[in-house]
Amino acid sequence: MKTVFFGSPAAALPSLRGLIDAGHSVELVVTQPDKPAGRGRKLQPSAVKAFALARGIPVIEPAKIRTDESALERVRAAAPDINVVVAYGQIIPNAIHALPRHRSLNVHFSLLPKYRGAAPVQWAILNGDAESGVTIIELDDRMDEGDILAVKRLPVGPRETARELEERLAGLGASLLLETIEHIDSVGRAIQDRGLASLAPKIKKEDGRIRWEDAAPAVDRKVRALADRPGAYTFFKWRRIGISRGRDLETASAGQAPGTVLTVGKDGLTVSCGGGTAFLVEELQPEGKSPMTAYVFSLGTKIDHGDSLG
Repeated sequence: MKTVFFGSPAAALPSLRGLIDAGHSVELVVTQPDKPAGRGRKLQPSAVKAFALARGIPVIEPAKIRTDESALERVRAAAPDINVVVAYGQIIPNAIHALPRHRSLNVHFSLLPKYRGAAPVQWAILNGDAESGVTIIELDDRMDEGDILAVKRLPVGPRETARELEERLAGLGASLLLETIEHIDSVGRAIQDRGLASLAPKIKKEDGRIRWEDAAPAVDRKVRALADRPGAYTFFKWRRIGISRGRDLETASAGQAPGTVLTVGKDGLTVSCGGGTAFLVEELQPEGKSPMTAYVFSLGTKIDHGDSLG
């Protein structure tokens, strides 16, 4: 089947690779423009763009696809039987998503109508959900509100990070996408129940700041949800410290103020949290430096019992 693929991050690659391996003809890839990354802030292509170019697939990168007439013409010229959208990052106009005879399918990493929006995986971890999944919908003119064609569920691991969950959902989504396309002429459609809808808005950088007033389990969920993107962080003596790994403890904080360093040892830094709880910081990244264990950080930094984070 002739396909135009819309996607940007690495999470979209299993679906793109699956389409190609299954014999579908990907005529065009639409992705986000190159973005600055790393310390040098050099422009870097999206994971999908790099993959497509390596395989000789034409790529376009409209900055605003809703108003880009040239993008519409490129999609029209590709004459797709179906469009496939996986974590593209922009709202696609009706003129494009309704163009193919089989319209446009979206692989969404949540159990719709729960978590409509840009960050369903991160919000699932933040909220401590025990279950997640993938939903295939047919795009309409509203964000993640199209008819449901297929759903698959999976349990969320008790210590799973957003990155780990997203990787599993990406693989599950690819297989479900191929099954759906195989039966596209006969697959049923279910209207989403708006009464059950919830939103998963894009996570902002400032959302990653650790609130030590929160109970340790909430701190733990924030680190697992946001450490990879956009980053979970705190401050020590006005220096930003990224928190990349840790865990909540059964140890009580003995009435210490939230953010107080309780212990410093080889296991890491034990920090007082709200409700008399405590969180163990195991790995961190001081601003401008490489990631390191919290113990190594303590050896090179004057931090001790009674100091304060945040």
